[in-house]
Amino acid sequence: MLLLLYFFLTVVGFVLYVKWVQTYWQRKGLPIVKYDFFFGHEKDLITNKISIGDTSLNIYREIKRLYPDTKHSGIYFFLRKIYLPLAPDLIKQILLKDFNYFLSHGTYHSPEDILSMNLFNLYGNDWRHLRVKLTPTFTSGKMKMMFDIFQDKTEGLIKSITPYLASNAGPVSIKEKLQRYTIEIISSCAFGMESKAMEEQDNDFATYGQKVTKSNVARFLLKETMPWKLLAQLGFRDFGRDTYKFFIRLVKENIKFRESNNVQRKDLMQLLMQLKEKYHIDSKEGLSENDIIAQCFLFFFAGFETSSTTMTFTLLLLAQHQDIQDKLRREIVEVLDKHQGKLSYEALMDMKYLEQVIHEALRLFPPVPILPRECTKDYQVPGTDMIVEKGTTVHVPIWGIHMDPIYYPNPEVFDPDRFSDENITKRPDFTFLPFGEGPRMCIGLRFGMLQTKLGITSLLRNFNFTLNKKTHLPIVMETGNILLAPKGNVWLDVHPTA
Repeated sequence: MLLLLYFFLTVVGFVLYVKWVQTYWQRKGLPIVKYDFFFGHEKDLITNKISIGDTSLNIYREIKRLYPDTKHSGIYFFLRKIYLPLAPDLIKQILLKDFNYFLSHGTYHSPEDILSMNLFNLYGNDWRHLRVKLTPTFTSGKMKMMFDIFQDKTEGLIKSITPYLASNAGPVSIKEKLQRYTIEIISSCAFGMESKAMEEQDNDFATYGQKVTKSNVARFLLKETMPWKLLAQLGFRDFGRDTYKFFIRLVKENIKFRESNNVQRKDLMQLLMQLKEKYHIDSKEGLSENDIIAQCFLFFFAGFETSSTTMTFTLLLLAQHQDIQDKLRREIVEVLDKHQGKLSYEALMDMKYLEQVIHEALRLFPPVPILPRECTKDYQVPGTDMIVEKGTTVHVPIWGIHMDPIYYPNPEVFDPDRFSDENITKRPDFTFLPFGEGPRMCIGLRFGMLQTKLGITSLLRNFNFTLNKKTHLPIVMETGNILLAPKGNVWLDVHPTA
């Protein structure tokens, strides 16, 4: 009987505790929308029913429906409290003007887990010092230096699509082709290796590429409930032990080979190895071998899937809007005529409508649908008495902002003219956020846009794409994926250009 009483009191105590925690935002005076006991606002995400992007977008829309004038809200993820800035001016404060209050992404990292010690996860002085060292690696000059590598891989992409011109070839799974294209670019530029992902079906880079973009519920819950330092000491590895071993061995062998054979290449690895040489002279100026391993992993993780997904969505949209595809192809032809038919770095930079098309695809389908931050010291929200407490998770709802009719009328419509110079100036700042904003804006922006522009231009120069009936519309988003990506294959028919 006594045990039953203890059990009853424990259950009651737990219920009361959860209810107390999950009224935090109400006690702060923030408007919030309906949620589930204990699970909070993201039960469908937790149970893998819908994607992380759809979850965020649905919450944003419901908040705006019920409280159209609110500038912020709050949600619960289990017992975690998440602050949602909704107004562009408030988002600008957080990401730019008051950046020093939100230095961290709040993502797991530990020195024992080498891959986790990358630029995205670090914060504070560790992040500042690393960002300063890496920024020169991604200048436009460095992108031009690597352009030949990009172009070589693009020729392989064209070669892989050409067989689908045959009348009996059937549709192409464009998502898979583009994933392998970007894997080849990243593996060459970041690791200095020829992955042959477009040639080999069973390819290590492609296999591990799929693994790193899939979230693991068990590992996620461990990070949420246990101290990170303890986890790392127990042998926890954020992306699994096999992935951990693969990338560490890959980079170490590459560095050793280059140093032993005095290999010089125009790629990211070469630039990182120059920083490694500085490290032996002054550790504050250079990068250690472990630093290089972590950054190479980040370049691979962040670079291959985001760009391939962007190109997949862009081609999917163009296949459904032949008039826009034709207009873009005309620009490509006209610009290349001005550059003596040569597809050069300078020619790509001259393609204004191409950039508008890609930006509109990024608006409709941002690869990163949520921008995470962690409040690193108590922050008073401007113009209010509201205090965001130190340690609070902050989610900037990128996809929600992008699909808000206040900023983008008829937001479901694919309209690249939204990104004409004239129309851009009509919108508030911080309403287009596919790369983030402020000091922690994506360092690989130029790299990602270059491979995306080159891939799209080369494909449209050689092929015309239409939608195949095997592609189910509307597109459903992949669940269990860290990034926004279409579920299953995207099938397109390939035709010769007129």
